[in-house]
Amino acid sequence: MEQPQTEQKSWYDKYYKLLLIIPVIIVLLSLIYLASFYSQHNDIMNKDVSLSGGTSITIQGDISQEKLDKLKSEYPDISIRKLTNIQSGETIASIIESSSTPDKLQPSIESILGYNLTEENSSIEFSGPSLGNSFYRQLIIAIIASFILMSIVIFLLFKTFIPSLAVIFAALSDIIIPLAIIDYIGMKVSVAGIAAFLMLIGYSVDTDILLTSRALKSGEGVLNKRIYSAFKTGILMTLTALAAVLPAFLIVTGLPDSFRQIFFILSLGLASDILNTWLTNAGIIKWYCDRKGIR
Repeated sequence: MEQPQTEQKSWYDKYYKLLLIIPVIIVLLSLIYLASFYSQHNDIMNKDVSLSGGTSITIQGDISQEKLDKLKSEYPDISIRKLTNIQSGETIASIIESSSTPDKLQPSIESILGYNLTEENSSIEFSGPSLGNSFYRQLIIAIIASFILMSIVIFLLFKTFIPSLAVIFAALSDIIIPLAIIDYIGMKVSVAGIAAFLMLIGYSVDTDILLTSRALKSGEGVLNKRIYSAFKTGILMTLTALAAVLPAFLIVTGLPDSFRQIFFILSLGLASDILNTWLTNAGIIKWYCDRKGIR
């Protein structure tokens, strides 16, 4: 049993500096894409009407694809979602969102559907652009403030620059990578999506704190063994969280779209956390401990 552990240790000692570069490259590519996205859209994400302002019309029942295509041709920025029954999979409502005002969008929908929209068969919500943008700015400020407070706590906890910076980098990367992915696939972020990014700060930093705390505790076994012990605990935590959110996103069809967006963003963040924590952060911490003689 001793020989395999020695081989595993020597392999990690040889390649850990190379492994930590992989997530760094992914983060750099994500930042490049986000910079390109910002130059094209003057923002770092696609916002739905809850953040950018516009009209949201919920219509009971299903709408044929032919009629939806007509709406999309008339309103290029339109977004259409369907709510389905969990058991039967039957569409129970269709949600149409656009930056247009209700007095323009409603007549167009009525003309295509062939009947009037009333309180019995639909509901209409409208938020002005200024209100949506104000709400968006407040949410972004909340995320930035949370990240700054988290960073302060990390520095107070470890009182060393490199380990603290490694934890903060991993947590920041867990936000950057999912954001780049959802921008690439064209997902429109809602208020729920912003909340999911806020949740990622807490989800991602716990494994990094676990790793750093155990690695810096000299005298409790060799360094590689402490890192491996943290890995066993941390990866179990992450996989358990993934096992909770992935089925809800992939299998359950009747969830509101906001919940599915939360689960999707959390899944992306947790998957990114595996790379950022156990390749980059673990490599930086091991490098730091080796230089400081922490065994």
